[in-house]
Amino acid sequence: MARLSKQWLSAKLIPKTFRCFSPFISEWAPRLIVVALMAAVLLGFGRPLLADGGPSAKEKSNSSLVAVDPLTERAIAAGLAYLSSRQHPDGGFGSGGQFRQNVGITALAGMAFLAAGHSPGIGPEGERIEAIIDFLLKSQEPSGLLIREDSAGHGPLYGHGFATLFLAEVYGMSPREEVEVALRNAVTLIINSQSKDGGWRYLPDGRDADISVTVCQIMALRAARNAGMTVPRQVVDLCTEYVRKCQNTDGGFRYRLEPRPVSIFPRSAAGVVALYSAGIYEGAEIEQGLEYLLRFEPGGPAFRSETHYYYGHYYAAQAMWQAGDTYWGRWYPAIRQELIARQNIDGSWTDRMICDEYGTAMALIVLQMPNNLLPIFQR
Repeated sequence: MARLSKQWLSAKLIPKTFRCFSPFISEWAPRLIVVALMAAVLLGFGRPLLADGGPSAKEKSNSSLVAVDPLTERAIAAGLAYLSSRQHPDGGFGSGGQFRQNVGITALAGMAFLAAGHSPGIGPEGERIEAIIDFLLKSQEPSGLLIREDSAGHGPLYGHGFATLFLAEVYGMSPREEVEVALRNAVTLIINSQSKDGGWRYLPDGRDADISVTVCQIMALRAARNAGMTVPRQVVDLCTEYVRKCQNTDGGFRYRLEPRPVSIFPRSAAGVVALYSAGIYEGAEIEQGLEYLLRFEPGGPAFRSETHYYYGHYYAAQAMWQAGDTYWGRWYPAIRQELIARQNIDGSWTDRMICDEYGTAMALIVLQMPNNLLPIFQR
């Protein structure tokens, strides 16, 4: 409950509450910032102090490992500049015949901008976020499904899940009532299309389920719940039961409830995040899942496949971030180094299966996770 309250405050109450004080803030903000900085210095930023008044050696080593350092900041800036140059006039993102102006890729691009601290309507990047919101609102069908028929990709619920997640994250920052309406309709569609097993698959018909589509939906529901939307407890419980059944004895996750219990890295990372999104933060299933993922540490010998590379690391980074500093301090420096080495000269990251806008957005979200600005990722 404490976790939900923290995210609710940061994502919803605070942005909308402070709008009514905007004249006061504009006049007094510079003075308040100075006072806050002075207090922070005097109090040591809340860290435990040694005799010399500085942070402990352990904290110094941890902060150097997990921080967004100058090299990473330059990579992020180049990536965001690339994304900015790739937005279509209607606000969408994506390229190629199958994924041009795809709602899921557009939403992930929006998440990359939000993770950098940009807000709707504020500055050039804020205008880009507003254009993303417009694009998604125009892409919603009467059923609540967020989709572009000419760019649905493989499985409409993938895009719908990412788009719903973005709307939930931006909901508390936007005064637009139509955002709330679109989010509620999108959430209702997810709830009503859950399969009897507890998961979701490509189409919103409730007939089947797989772990990959399921994680998109439960993350979207968690974000919506954080933002104050009602999500029935039984929906979450049934999903939790389904995800647990998909876990194999090696700690990894199978694709579907079928006789072939094959674990692979990308969907196993998704399985751990699905459990987190359902409110399961500890227990044997989490420990075994994390230990399985650690076998595929970036830069190590085990994970060399380019199949679903960014998808896998998008979820693995979330899993390690939520697991705490011990896991994150080991994982983030490795994936940070690998992603920076993979970045193209134009700031993009190449994904040959989907498109470069997708790979770039995913890489940016991973690199910016220490910013801790998106409520869905906050610990």
